[in-house]
Amino acid sequence: MQPIIAPSILACDFTKLAEEIHFVDQSTADWVHFDVMDGVFVPNISFGLPILKAVDKLTDKILDVHLMIVQPEKYVEAFREAGADIITVHYEASTHLHRTLQQIKATGAQAGVALNPHTPVSVLFDVLEDVDLVCLMSVNPGFGGQKFIYRTLHKVEELKNEIITRNLKTKIEIDGGVGLQNAEKLLQAGADVLVAGSAIFKAANRQDVITRMQNIGREKMI
Repeated sequence: MQPIIAPSILACDFTKLAEEIHFVDQSTADWVHFDVMDGVFVPNISFGLPILKAVDKLTDKILDVHLMIVQPEKYVEAFREAGADIITVHYEASTHLHRTLQQIKATGAQAGVALNPHTPVSVLFDVLEDVDLVCLMSVNPGFGGQKFIYRTLHKVEELKNEIITRNLKTKIEIDGGVGLQNAEKLLQAGADVLVAGSAIFKAANRQDVITRMQNIGREKMI
């Protein structure tokens, strides 16, 4: 199955935001990854509801919204109304995770949970049936352009085995330091969605990077 590619606009040129979103919209990428940072849960501040509303007007792609914020349950409905198709909250920031997942689903959005690098995937096993997407952070959240943490590969394998054993449709998304240098290993381990920021937006030929990621493994099948 072809992987889902989700360019992260955190790495785009904000002085040309409309042009950057137009590129993603016209590309063969599947989703737009939208990182919301509050400067509290993570040591950075990015963007929020007004920008999401603007992006929603510029593309028909799935808007994959990653809330790196404290008390995400306070903003679920607002982000859904602003255009989010997938709303992902952090396990570490959600005191009542099951309730928050139900809250997200009640809005009509898909529900995702993100895990920081130090958090084992086993913490999600009790709610896995309620999760549409697990986002494994392969860098410490807060800043783009960080070095990929290779321990993530073992977490992908463990989580994939649990998903298969339970016959679930939960997708595994990898966020942080993803590029052509590690995409194949991630997909082989069981990843379904690759979030790529700098690897795409800083490339000389952006569409070529997206295409090469989408075609990983295909040449071996021919």
